[in-house]
Amino acid sequence: MASRISTLKFLFALLSTFTIAQVSSAGDPDITSDFLVPPDVNNIDGNFFTFTGMRALVDGDFPTNFTVMKASMVEFPALNGQSVSYAVLQFPAGSTNPPHTHPRSAELLFLVAGSLEVGFVDTTNKLFTQSLQAGDMFIFPKGLVHFQYNADAKNMAFAFSAFGSANAGTVSLPKTLFATDIDDNILAKSFKTDVATIQSLKSGLASK
Repeated sequence: MASRISTLKFLFALLSTFTIAQVSSAGDPDITSDFLVPPDVNNIDGNFFTFTGMRALVDGDFPTNFTVMKASMVEFPALNGQSVSYAVLQFPAGSTNPPHTHPRSAELLFLVAGSLEVGFVDTTNKLFTQSLQAGDMFIFPKGLVHFQYNADAKNMAFAFSAFGSANAGTVSLPKTLFATDIDDNILAKSFKTDVATIQSLKSGLASK
């Protein structure tokens, strides 16, 4: 646990650098005030600008499944209008963050511990991949399909991601395609397979 706390302290020391980088390429609309206050909030003090949701990382147990902890405007309303947000990604051994997109922002990933196989696909269908080690950073361009995979069968991986939007959004391809109400026949024709295969994929996602 001591080593984990040391790693977190090192990570937080770099967060301001990430913020500057993301704000410089922010995609959210500019605001005409210093900050935005929700309609139901009357008294503003330092608590409004403080997010404590990551404290669980210091003393909590590492999860058994891939887990994302977000600090977006949904969880941290003070981010609204500030064009920045973060996510903590925890990868148990052999786990993956399935292919997905962020429609409103690029993602700057910083790997704190472990190793990750990462990649994205551009609009010409070219795949760009990399094997990351602790201390490496990787950029996933805005809106492009990308993934992260901890191929290590024994060790966890731990990463932070910075976004140039207070609400980058996440579109999970497996869930969007196979855990919604898109007609089975349409999916079968799109993937050049049969309805039974599509239903099997849907069933597998529903059971998780």
